[in-house]
Amino acid sequence: MPEQIWDGPDVATYLRFGGTTDAAMPLLWAHSEYVKLHRSAADHRVFDLVEAAYERYVTGAGKRKTIEVWKLNHQVQIAPAGALLRVQADSPFLLHWTSDDWQNSKDTRSQGTAIGIEFVDIPIPEKHQNPIQFTFLWLDEDRWEGKDYKVNVREKDATGHKGVGYRRKKQGQGKHAATVG
Repeated sequence: MPEQIWDGPDVATYLRFGGTTDAAMPLLWAHSEYVKLHRSAADHRVFDLVEAAYERYVTGAGKRKTIEVWKLNHQVQIAPAGALLRVQADSPFLLHWTSDDWQNSKDTRSQGTAIGIEFVDIPIPEKHQNPIQFTFLWLDEDRWEGKDYKVNVREKDATGHKGVGYRRKKQGQGKHAATVG
């Protein structure tokens, strides 16, 4: 390996130009990369390929879930179908919520993080159209919020981005409408 070859003028009898350096420990990283290169060539595929990263960033086949974060100081109004709606707060809570206009409701206890954030995740099904409505029971105070919040759900288009209605509306607003979405 080049790192193990003396490339300076001769020094004493043991360091000769083009000869080995007789280093106590070889540079193992360079050697391992060389071995992996040969293995990849023999297998006709990259030896240490991380499949999930390759699918996500190269082939584009990796699925990445959209997460919409709702907080008291950042109340998102719309979330796409198929997304994960994450409701966050600074203190423990029970989220009383519905996805069918209060015909049925669920109570979900928040999960705490190491940095003092409490959250509840609500997965929104791909074909869902009804708004997600919710209110809080603040556990430390044993007090209901006294107000309902609502996040509307929009449909996805074929690419999984903004809804069809949004795209149609934007198409009439200018010559660059084809790049929107």
